[in-house]
Amino acid sequence: MSSDAPAISTTNLTKRYGAVTALDGIDLVVPGGVTYGFLGPNGAGKTTTIRLLMGFVRPTSGAARIWGHDCWHDGVRARADLGFLVPADALYPDMTGYALLDYMAALSRKPPVLRPRLLEALELGQDALNRRLNTYSKGMKQKLALTAAIQTNPALLVLDEPTDGLDPLIQRSFESMLSDLRGSGSTIFMSSHDLAEVERTCERVAIISDGRIVAEETIDDLKRLHHRVAEVIFAGEPPAGLDRLAGIDVTGRDGNRVVLSLEGSVMPLLRFLADRDDVVDLLLSPPRLEDIFLGYYDTSANGLGKSQAIPVTAAIPKESIPR
Repeated sequence: MSSDAPAISTTNLTKRYGAVTALDGIDLVVPGGVTYGFLGPNGAGKTTTIRLLMGFVRPTSGAARIWGHDCWHDGVRARADLGFLVPADALYPDMTGYALLDYMAALSRKPPVLRPRLLEALELGQDALNRRLNTYSKGMKQKLALTAAIQTNPALLVLDEPTDGLDPLIQRSFESMLSDLRGSGSTIFMSSHDLAEVERTCERVAIISDGRIVAEETIDDLKRLHHRVAEVIFAGEPPAGLDRLAGIDVTGRDGNRVVLSLEGSVMPLLRFLADRDDVVDLLLSPPRLEDIFLGYYDTSANGLGKSQAIPVTAAIPKESIPR
């Protein structure tokens, strides 16, 4: 591992399957020691990016690197200290839980120092671990896969939909574990459909659409770039002039209630309301990651178009796996 190299970097990374372009020249830098969210709808290119990082497929052009090592040409060194969340349905069904965890730890050549803590946090007991995986539910398989990925305390975690199938209490316990890992210096790269989870756990996010990165910011900066919603309730008829304030649009009226969209500072609205004595209530909501994310896929507002979906089960051209 190169200490001065980013945990993950891609340069003009492109992947085509015949006439379909799954990734269209993405440039991405994930610094070490952060929890990084990778967001996009199905078919946007998230899983393809992860497959390229893992060396499962070869890029059509461009490069992906982990800690400065090329993921295709120098894959062994690139993934020497990496934990990858194996899809739950790809686990060996005839193995017991304990056998699978031991097997995965042996592959990494590192001791499973975090295993006891993970088993406690994810509520995987001894009885379950002594059973074969073909008796596991989807949620139990997901817990086992997460334990297998994290148990050796790798420097980099690559997690594709990590909380899929977990109940809400286990999700929160897992999020607490991620926070502790980040605090100890680990880098976490995760894709997720659960935007509330990403907002709670990630410091930076990239949003991908149609194989292209359309936004890359810290979550706080991303929120500052987008509108907030304010709701003002007056004692009587709403006053004129609200729609003339800087950075404010009136988006709804219902009797004595007005809904506003705010861009930039809230001070023009506060100054306007401070001079009035008929304000009954003011509700000011911070921008939510979910609203921002959906805004990037509003074709009427952004013209991004609909993503061209590539099913995960689609046939992948045969490519030799690098040594």
